[in-house]
Amino acid sequence: QVQLVESGGGLVQPGGSLRLSCAVSGRMLSTNVMGWYRQAPGKERELVAAIRSISTNYADSVKGRFTISRDNAKNTVYLQMNSLKPEDTAVYYCNRVTTAWPWGQGTQVTVSS
Repeated sequence: QVQLVESGGGLVQPGGSLRLSCAVSGRMLSTNVMGWYRQAPGKERELVAAIRSISTNYADSVKGRFTISRDNAKNTVYLQMNSLKPEDTAVYYCNRVTTAWPWGQGTQVTVSS
């Protein structure tokens, strides 16, 4: 049984930074394309960043501000978020980009002054 546990969210002022972590258990991370998704109130879940081995892709809305990385030895995926904006407010989730595993609870990110 795969389990995804996201952490690191919180309340931050505009322009601030947060680093999210996603611990994966039950599967080895190394062979999978992983992504960070977010879902804002009243909106559909969207993919904002993905990582395959060392290559990465980003949604236009976060390009240049967010960085996705992975530590296969720790079976953990990270999302460094800089220059945060109020529109980044959402619940953030990680998952495999191909066939999704069961979703974790996510971690709330709130950007507000």
